Amino acid sequence: MVQERMKSLRLEAKLTQKEIAEKLGISTAFYGQWETGKRNPASKNLQKIADFYEVSIDYLLGNTDEKKSSKFDDLNTALDSFTSFDGYPLSDEDREAVRQLLRGRCENR
Repeated sequence: MVQERMKSLRLEAKLTQKEIAEKLGISTAFYGQWETGKRNPASKNLQKIADFYEVSIDYLLGNTDEKKSSKFDDLNTALDSFTSFDGYPLSDEDREAVRQLLRGRCENR
């Protein structure tokens, strides 16, 4: 499934295997092996591909047909989507305060 999704996304983006390989910082031959299914990308490379195409890893793996994840993949994504109580975007200081609060809660479990 990964190889079909990768090829489909590449063709939608109108990129060659060489162009996407360059953007991902890998060889064209290596990328080609992923697309043909001869090799599977490591998790860090799956994340690079997902980030490049702005899709979820679950989409690449065929676990969902939704390109974007409906849940928050990380704290920064979550914080970017929240607003403060008065309707204004959270400031960098507010985001950092939330990060510190959550880190402290996780460390005390």
